[in-house]
Amino acid sequence: MSNRPEFSGATRYVLDMELASIVNISMALEMPLLLKGEPGTGKTMLAHAIAENLSMPLIVLNVKSSMKLIDALYQYDTLTRLNDSRFGDSKRDVSDIEEYIKMGKIGQAFTSDIRTVLLIDEIDKADTDFQDDMLDVLDQMEFDIIEIDKTFKAENRPVIIITSNAKKDLSDPFLGRCNFHHIAFPDPKMMRKILNVHFPALGSNLLENAVATFYRLRDMDAIEKKPATRELINWIRALNADPDFKPKKLAKGEVPFLGVLFKKSGDYERASGFVNRRRIF
Repeated sequence: MSNRPEFSGATRYVLDMELASIVNISMALEMPLLLKGEPGTGKTMLAHAIAENLSMPLIVLNVKSSMKLIDALYQYDTLTRLNDSRFGDSKRDVSDIEEYIKMGKIGQAFTSDIRTVLLIDEIDKADTDFQDDMLDVLDQMEFDIIEIDKTFKAENRPVIIITSNAKKDLSDPFLGRCNFHHIAFPDPKMMRKILNVHFPALGSNLLENAVATFYRLRDMDAIEKKPATRELINWIRALNADPDFKPKKLAKGEVPFLGVLFKKSGDYERASGFVNRRRIF
């Protein structure tokens, strides 16, 4: 029997079998798992759930458009070294450059004494060179620090989760080196399971009316930013926090706290008009 760890879900993450399977296959093959899906589908939270379930530290690299690969590997603090050499009040040995090397997020995952989960979040923000060069490093599981002429090889190969919001295409070489899974937005049945995890004492009347209202609002035309799972959870929290709220209000078509669901002015105005004009139920 294999001694490989297997991901089986987490306390606050509702998992379907297909997603669990691709996570475990990716760990077994030691390949990065690329996740796509609209915001709010749980891509980022999956890495948190894996770390929780397998008791591994989580290291998060939030990709920025201006980021260079070296920033994710390490930084050489030349300014501090210069100041230390000028003023001579540092406890560090200024002749030892390695004293001034700080590991970036990928570097931290490679040099960790124990296996980690490495989340590379929103890779589509980076340019193609960053993406492809990063995959080279992840393939080889090593990188060079040229300032000290030293190669750092991963002591423990991390579990690598990469997310993309599909804002721009990823290169074919990049896609070829990853396993892939598209996380679809939860359907009403799955959403009820998610809400039951977050609100185990939620009344069935509020649950059913809130879910029905939420999906009708999501299906409105011309919405720029559709409310995601996070907004639905916060909306239900807002309803529960209002001492004057009664679930029957939703059944009558009243939708309080639209500003929790819709964060853009145009979307908020459309939702308000939709509710006032049609009365959802």
